[in-house]
Amino acid sequence: MLAKRIIPCLDIKDGQTVKGINFVNLRQAGDPVELGRAYSAQGADELTFLDITASFEGRKTFTELVKRIAANINIPFTVGGGINELSDVDRLLSAGADKISINSAAIRNPGLIDEIARHFGSQVCVLAVDAKQTEKGWKCYLNGGRVETDKDLFLWTKEAQDRGAGEILFTSMNHDGVKNGYANEALANLSDHLSIPIIASGGAGKKEHFRDAFVIGKADAALAASVFHFGEINIPDLKLYLCSQGITVRQTKSSD
Repeated sequence: MLAKRIIPCLDIKDGQTVKGINFVNLRQAGDPVELGRAYSAQGADELTFLDITASFEGRKTFTELVKRIAANINIPFTVGGGINELSDVDRLLSAGADKISINSAAIRNPGLIDEIARHFGSQVCVLAVDAKQTEKGWKCYLNGGRVETDKDLFLWTKEAQDRGAGEILFTSMNHDGVKNGYANEALANLSDHLSIPIIASGGAGKKEHFRDAFVIGKADAALAASVFHFGEINIPDLKLYLCSQGITVRQTKSSD
C-alpha cells in the first residue's frame, strides 16, 4: 500500500496566511515562510500554497513569496492561484514549485489541463475543485467559492483525469473550516471512479477525521489548515495515531 500523505495548506491573502469557515470570515494564521519551514521540519509529506484571492482579483500569484517558501522547505511544494496560462506554470516551477494547482482557469479553459500535462507532465498538474453539495448535486465553484457553475463534481473530475490531470484536490465548501470531518461519501465516490490520487480537503477537526478520510473516504492524501496553524493537531502525533490505526504513513521524527 502506498503511504497516505499529510499536507498542510497555506491559504494566502495579501502575503499572509489566513483561514476561514466555509470560505468566509478569514482570520490571520501566521507568516507563511515560518509556517512552511515548521511543517517541513515536523514531517509533513507535502506543502500546498493557495493564493486564494488571485483569481477573484485578476492577478498573478506572489512569485517572490513562493521563492522564499521554497527555499525554506525540503518537501514537495504545490502552488495555486491566478494561474491562467503556461507561462504562469513555468514561472512558478522556476520559483521552486513542484506542482501547480489550477481551479477557476481550468473550468473556464479545460484545454489548459491538456497543455500543462503535455508540456510539463501530468505529475505537475493538480486540479483543485471547490464544490458544494446543492439540491442539484455536487456543483463546482469559481473564484474561491464565489461563483457557482454548472459543472458536476464527478463528471468534471473525470474529464480532468482524461485530459491529463495528475491529482484531484477536492475541497468540500460545506465542510470547510467547520471541523466536523471530511466529505467522505463524496471522496469515496471520487476514488471509486477515478484512477488518479484524490486529496481530501475541508473539515479536519481531530485526528479521527484524517483516519476516516483514508478509511471511509479512500483518499490518498488529507490536506488541512487551521488545525495545524493553530496548534490543535501536531503532525508527528497525527502520524503516530494513524499508524496505530493500521494506516500506512511516512514516519518522520519531530525536530522539536
